[in-house]
Amino acid sequence: MDTDFSSCDIAIIGGGPVGTALALALRDSGLNIVVLEARKAEEQSADPRALALSYGSRLLLDKLGVWKHIEQVSPIKTIHVSQKNSVGSTLLHAREMKVPELGYVLPYPALQAALHQALLQTEVTYLECASVSRLDIAADGATLTYQHAGREQQLNARLAVVADGGKLLEATYPPKVSEYGQSAVIAHITCSDPQPDTAFERFTAQGPVALLPYKDGYEIVWTSSHERAQAMLQWDDATFLAELHNHFGAAVGAFITVGKRSSFPLRLKRAPDTTLPHTVLIGNAAQTLHPVAGQGFNMGVRDAWELARIILRAQPAALGSAAMLADYRKSRRVDRNAGIGFTDGLVRIFSNDLPLFNSGRGWALSLLGRLPTAKKFVAKRMMFGANG
Repeated sequence: MDTDFSSCDIAIIGGGPVGTALALALRDSGLNIVVLEARKAEEQSADPRALALSYGSRLLLDKLGVWKHIEQVSPIKTIHVSQKNSVGSTLLHAREMKVPELGYVLPYPALQAALHQALLQTEVTYLECASVSRLDIAADGATLTYQHAGREQQLNARLAVVADGGKLLEATYPPKVSEYGQSAVIAHITCSDPQPDTAFERFTAQGPVALLPYKDGYEIVWTSSHERAQAMLQWDDATFLAELHNHFGAAVGAFITVGKRSSFPLRLKRAPDTTLPHTVLIGNAAQTLHPVAGQGFNMGVRDAWELARIILRAQPAALGSAAMLADYRKSRRVDRNAGIGFTDGLVRIFSNDLPLFNSGRGWALSLLGRLPTAKKFVAKRMMFGANG
C-alpha cells in the first residue's frame, strides 16, 4: 500500500477492538480516516484471552454488522453473586430483564478477526506495523510521528483518537493510578458439574473470583495478593485445583483440569481528562478498570460508539474543536464516572475481612435478591452502563 500521505480527518491510534469499532461506526461518513496499529494482524489475533461482553455491547456490534461473524460465543443467562463465609447471595436472570442473555464470553481473537475483516471491506486506511512514537497537539490539529516501512513519517489530523492504552501521552499527561495490591490469575478450567449458561462472581477477603462459562468449562479470574498470585503460577495442577475448590466452593462440582495460567496486576488507571485539543482518549487509554463485573472493555465499546455519534453530528471543519470535545465529554461523563465508581466500590467494599462489613455484605446480597427493582438496576448497569 502506498502510504505517502500527510493528512487526514481522523487518525485512530490503535487497531484493537475499540479503535476498530470506532472506525467501523464511521465507515460511511465520507471522512478520511486512518487507523495505525503497531502490530501485525496475525499478532493481534494470537491473544489467548477470553472477553466478557455485555448484552449492550452485543447490540452495538450487531449494528456494526460483525456480531454474526464472531465464532465460539458462550452465552451468560444467569449470574450468581455471593460472598465467601456468608449466606448472602443473589441471582440475576436474563429472563427477568426480558433479554435473551445478560452477556457473553468469547475469544479475543474471534472478536478481533471479525472486526478486522469488516474494516478491510471499507474505505478506511489501515496501517499495520505503524508504531506511533509522538503525538504533538496544536490549536489547529494534531501531528502524529510514526515508524512504518522502515522510516519515520508524519501524519496531520483534525482529530487524533488514542485507543491503544494511552502510554503515548502518559509522560506529558500522567494518569491517576490507584493500586489495589492485587493481581488476577487467569486460566481455563473444567469441572464435574458445570451450570449451563451461568457465571459466578464470588467475593472474598482476598478479592473476587469469577467463573465465566466458556467452551467445555469456565474461564476463571482469580484475584489475590501479588505474592500469592505469583505462587499460584508455580503450583502444580493438583494443588491449584484443590486450592481453588477450598477458595470457591462446590457450586460447579469438583474442578478437574486447569489450562495454562497467566497473571497481571490490577489497578484503577484513569486519564485526568478524556479530551485534549484535537485529541480524544477512549477505551483503556481513558480508563483501565478492575475486572470485577466485567465493565472495562464494554465501557470502551461505548466510548467508541458515543464518539462516533458526536463526530457524525459535527461538521467536518468542527472535528477536534472545543465545542465538539465538550459534547463528547458531556455525553460520557455520567457513564464513565458511574462505571469507575461501581467497579472501584465493589472491590473496596467486598475485598476486606472487617467483621462489621462481613454481616452487612451478606445481608445486602440477600436483600438484593428479594428486591426486583434493585436487581434490575444492577443488571441494567452491567449490560448497558449508566446511560442505558
